[in-house]
Amino acid sequence: MFNFQYYTPTKVVFGKGTEKETGRHVKEQGCGKVLIHYGGGSVVRSGLLDRVKKSLEEEGISFTELGGVVPNPRLSLVYEGIALAKKEKVDFILAIGGGSVIDSAKAIGYGVANEGDVWDFYDHTRQATGCLPIGAVVTIAAAGSEMSNSSVITKEEGGVKRGYNNDLCRPRFAIMNPELTVTLPDYQTACGCTDILMHTMERYFTSGGNMEITDSMAEGLMVTVIKNAKILCEDRENYDARAEVMWAGSLSHNGLTGCGNDGGDFASHGLEHEMGGLYDVAHGAGLAAIWGSWARYVYLNCLPRFYRFAVNVMGVKDEGTQEEVALKGIEAMEDFYRSIHMPTSFAELGITPTEEELQTMAHKCSVASGGAKGSARVLHEEDMLVIYRMAAEK
Repeated sequence: MFNFQYYTPTKVVFGKGTEKETGRHVKEQGCGKVLIHYGGGSVVRSGLLDRVKKSLEEEGISFTELGGVVPNPRLSLVYEGIALAKKEKVDFILAIGGGSVIDSAKAIGYGVANEGDVWDFYDHTRQATGCLPIGAVVTIAAAGSEMSNSSVITKEEGGVKRGYNNDLCRPRFAIMNPELTVTLPDYQTACGCTDILMHTMERYFTSGGNMEITDSMAEGLMVTVIKNAKILCEDRENYDARAEVMWAGSLSHNGLTGCGNDGGDFASHGLEHEMGGLYDVAHGAGLAAIWGSWARYVYLNCLPRFYRFAVNVMGVKDEGTQEEVALKGIEAMEDFYRSIHMPTSFAELGITPTEEELQTMAHKCSVASGGAKGSARVLHEEDMLVIYRMAAEK
């Protein structure tokens, strides 16, 4: 194992009706004015926005608001939020939504607390030295942004999607009521389950430093998500299944399932970011569409991990060679994706990239990665292009 630091300062308030406690938790932060940041119709239609506002008003907390966040959150709205927060002298941001809203709130927090262009942080030309404090009322089990140090923003000009990691943005608290996820479309629930699985798989398929205790937690999390994703396909209002998935989303991306390893692989995420930037596809669906091609390209370089995954997570019988078992594990994961109506190729995702577009994505992914990405196998631009071609040819 390698040395590690595990830092999770986020207070979690989990369970039914917890959104009604929002005002109290915001007041504990000692803020003067809050920016409520959210997406669109569902938060309004469900009455959640009004319940949160009422909770703030009961605590005497003043606020302004900015809606309009979309999947693959846009830099233009971040700029708008920064200007609004500065104008209104906001000193706390409350995100109501899923990963896209929370990521957008984090970017606004960076932009208010630092001089210059906030995109510099996502372009990795400089580091943030501050971030407005953030709280989250989570409505989608997926990204785990409510406990993570990461955020991903899309710059419309050039279709560039980039992530930035910094502990400064970790939310002060996360209010998590699984009931709020019941109204999600089934496709969005499945995308969320895929993203949760991928956050742990990115930390699981590594070339060194793995600990038995971390592996056991990671494998248990993945088995739990797979089981409950299937339940939700048949019984979308099952509270216990939604609670399992929601908590797994937080644990999958707060660093727990990577303790002791080399920092993780995250090549699949890098590859998907270019797909999302160019085609604006749902993040979870994009991950499912690229994962099988990535796995088949790298598994021989990380065979013990793929073998263990096949047996301990996917339930493949330990019969034959390690290579045969590993391949059956990859096939089993793709079968699972299809069972929850997730794509396993570009065609199933609904995109048909040209060769030029494949080359463009590979080049942009390489640039964003500093020339190389991965742990299971280190990928360079030519490797990325092969994986994109594999996904396009399936």
